[in-house]
Amino acid sequence: MAVLKMQRISVCALKKDRKAILEKLQSLGVLEVDHVLGEDEDFHRMDTVGRKQGFEKAAASVDQALDILERYVPEDSSMFAALEGKKLISAEEEMKVRQERRELLRTAKQIYDLDREHAEQLSAITKLTNSIESLTPWLPLDVPLKTMQTERAVFFPGTMPGGTTVEKVYEILAEKAPEAESVDVHIVSQEQSTVYLAVICLNEETGMVEEALRSEGFARPSQTWEEVPARQKEKLEEQIGACRAKTLEIEEKIKDLSSERDRLKIVADYYRVRGEKYEVLGTLPQSERTFVISGYIPAAVAGKVADGLMEKYDCMVDVEELKEDEEAPVILKNNPFSSSMEGVVESYGLPVKGEIDPTTIMSFFYVFFFGMMLSDAAYGLIVSVVCGILVLKFPRMSEGMKKSLKLFFYCGLSTVVWGALFGGYFGNIVDIVTEKFMGTTITPPPLWFAPLNEPMKLLLYSMLFGVIHLFTGLAIKGYLCIRERQIMDFFCDVVLWFMLLIGLILMLLPSELFASIAQSVIVFPEWLNTLAKALAIIGAVGIVLMSGRSNKNPALRIALGAYDLYNITGWLSDVLSYSRLLALGLATGVIASVINQLGSMMPNNVIGIIAFVLIFIVGHSMNLAINLLGAYVHTNRLQFVEFFGKFYEGGGRPFNPFRENTKYAEIKEETLS
Repeated sequence: MAVLKMQRISVCALKKDRKAILEKLQSLGVLEVDHVLGEDEDFHRMDTVGRKQGFEKAAASVDQALDILERYVPEDSSMFAALEGKKLISAEEEMKVRQERRELLRTAKQIYDLDREHAEQLSAITKLTNSIESLTPWLPLDVPLKTMQTERAVFFPGTMPGGTTVEKVYEILAEKAPEAESVDVHIVSQEQSTVYLAVICLNEETGMVEEALRSEGFARPSQTWEEVPARQKEKLEEQIGACRAKTLEIEEKIKDLSSERDRLKIVADYYRVRGEKYEVLGTLPQSERTFVISGYIPAAVAGKVADGLMEKYDCMVDVEELKEDEEAPVILKNNPFSSSMEGVVESYGLPVKGEIDPTTIMSFFYVFFFGMMLSDAAYGLIVSVVCGILVLKFPRMSEGMKKSLKLFFYCGLSTVVWGALFGGYFGNIVDIVTEKFMGTTITPPPLWFAPLNEPMKLLLYSMLFGVIHLFTGLAIKGYLCIRERQIMDFFCDVVLWFMLLIGLILMLLPSELFASIAQSVIVFPEWLNTLAKALAIIGAVGIVLMSGRSNKNPALRIALGAYDLYNITGWLSDVLSYSRLLALGLATGVIASVINQLGSMMPNNVIGIIAFVLIFIVGHSMNLAINLLGAYVHTNRLQFVEFFGKFYEGGGRPFNPFRENTKYAEIKEETLS
């Protein structure tokens, strides 16, 4: 339950060691660069934009080549490939690839060029195929598909709207080109929407004939050919065959280059890391012989880094405490159990300066509520076993994925406990199986009670747990006030609210309303009833008088206090929000029982047993998936809205160190020793 202490480290070294020091810091990955020294007459900054863009372009081109390889030669990977993490390589292997980087860039370009050529061949095939399709209706024509002319006559092909007949064409010509006497029209072929014609007429009549036909929808072919259509089709098919052979040849070449995939990945990471280094290099204040790099570093490693640099290089390293108003980046540090919930806090917002890390306190409530919502021991066991196996089997998975799986592992264990307390094992599967196949009903007794039989009892406990959760949040707010020596704020904003809320709760417990809900009567001694009323009155009056204490106007102060007292409805709303513990807990059990009941309706024969098993597997898989998601979402909501709303704001920025942010592989890490 801590935010790692940060310090500022500043390194002033000779330019001759600049490359080595930057690469050392980048490999360690413990420094977030943040310069305090600006440009002046002695210090300036290099323009590294061109070099940086060059490295980024090289990395992007290799990435593109790898994407192309993945399209043509998909890499063999298991369904758990996302959990395997980046490949671990030795520094020697990385150095060897670095020395061959220019050759690998040429390989990447060759892959890109081959892919482009492949696309061009496919485009050509498409174009040729379209040409064949447009040529097909003209296949009966035994002359080239183009306009041809002799000394006296002209031949031209064209199309007319569907349904046009030879007689109709002659009628059009007679009506609109009566002077044309020598016209011969042949229908080559026809489709539902188009008729394909061949027209022969005298040279001097060509214009009037075509104009007359165009008025009724005549159009020349979009393509013309020097060959007879049937022969032209054969030529086009030969060209398609050649293009397809070329594409196969290109594909084989690309497949041969897939042997370079691993080396291309390493060189892509090399250029990516180099680009990031030059981005930082462009921010360094530099003089003629020296340079300065400064930034944030965890206090736990600052001394080791400083000693290591000064021992190896001629440099001066200064480690200093942060200034009072300096907002440092945040790194959370918690015990192995609570650290798995850090992602939940990060998704809400990291703590700012002056706030505590709520992860440890929240983690216990988180696991507690999650298990209560899922509340089936068998489901919890499945979740825990699966997550535990994945964490152990894939030790190199990303840190975020590992935290998420550990989170669900612990939540699964909590679900096992709550399932045993409530008697839920795949719903009521034990009852169904024993009744259906053994003729007698065996019901495993719950260690506490069965929510389906006593829902109001679960509702009361849900609200009790909610009150404890909310009071814990208010208590943390009180702790922060005391830590900051804000005693008046502690009394007015925490103590008075505790008095009011505890007083109201003590007044509610012996009431008839509570008795009707709980089905039991609670009787307090008279002195306790009097104390409850006194606490509530003192708390309410104190809130009205003190909530607006920053305002000197008495009337406005009272009005602000009354408005703050109205926030009691917000507390009521927050407590009622914990009824979702009841709702989701019952939903899991009810849906599971319905699935079991559906399976039990199958006949007691081989087919019925198979159907029962299928219904069981599919139904419970869907129920687990849906309620696992529901438990996750609603547990997050209880933390973000109800719990954090009492004391936590967030808004801190995460630590973003200068490190080797590779995409495909990692070099064996250097140590700080």
